[in-house]
Amino acid sequence: MTMNVVIYHNPACGTSRNTLELIRNAGIEPTVIEYLKTPPSREELAGMIADAGLTVREAIREKGTPFAELGLGDPALTDEQLLDAMLKDPVLINRPFVVTPMGTRLSRPSEVVLDILPDTHKGPFAKEDGEQVIDAEGKRLV
Repeated sequence: MTMNVVIYHNPACGTSRNTLELIRNAGIEPTVIEYLKTPPSREELAGMIADAGLTVREAIREKGTPFAELGLGDPALTDEQLLDAMLKDPVLINRPFVVTPMGTRLSRPSEVVLDILPDTHKGPFAKEDGEQVIDAEGKRLV
């Protein structure tokens, strides 16, 4: 299937790997951007966050990042300051963001991506942990 899909991916992240494979299971080969190597621009990041219906705080990653050391939990920090931190240190960008013509999502959990993909799945799909997400007929289970 031809559909312009972009995933901001971290290959070291299981959720990101599951999301990428769910996209491929729909018969789509997405544009894969390893955002730690090639971060989005400020406009792209702010746009993805807004398009996904999130606040900047909801899009920042805390676990396994310098979030606490940088004091980013301070409620006095503005969205602009948080975006500055995310752009300076892209590991603070939560992942994976997926952009399709059907919408933008922060795909946590990975099956959230199914909301913005066509129903064209090529058979069953299970996450790396074994959780079945799509059955043998290509129907969504979760």
